[in-house]
Amino acid sequence: MAVATRRRLLLLAPLAAAAAGGGAFTALLVRMQEGTYDPHALPSPLVGKPLPRFDLPGQPPSPGFSNADVTAARRPAIVNFFASWCVPCVQEAPALALVKAAGIPLWGIAYKDQPEKTAQFLAENGDPYVRVARDQTGLVAINFGLYGVPESYLVDADGIVRWRWAGGLSGDIIRQDLMPRVKALA
Repeated sequence: MAVATRRRLLLLAPLAAAAAGGGAFTALLVRMQEGTYDPHALPSPLVGKPLPRFDLPGQPPSPGFSNADVTAARRPAIVNFFASWCVPCVQEAPALALVKAAGIPLWGIAYKDQPEKTAQFLAENGDPYVRVARDQTGLVAINFGLYGVPESYLVDADGIVRWRWAGGLSGDIIRQDLMPRVKALA
């Protein structure tokens, strides 16, 4: 290949990258216009698979818990990752009270948080959890494929992850998306 041809190809590379980016942006705009764009619909390799194995220490005064504890009741449950430093977690707190009121076991995992900050968060925003465990290192979150906090996982009676929500839950999400899924599993 001649030097001049290689130079032309190198000069066209940024143009090709810009065209690909423009195409992706156009596809995003079309999906938004059609109403099919959902920023929370991030793919999760866990959906349809067993809950990852874990055994975490507790957030005082709660004892810790493991994946076996979550599935021991043989009924659908939610595993919710949260943190005191997370603004959407504060906004999500009233919605989690709706989950608790509906009788769905809610297991909390404090992600990379200090025990005293987690305790203050729960005191100020309510504690809807069956138990609260601590993932100080973030290794359990990695096994879940966590994108960030808050993030929630619906687990069926057999310990299979059936649904994941990246971001804060709201009353509408709980009523329109989560509750129908829980009822279908019951």
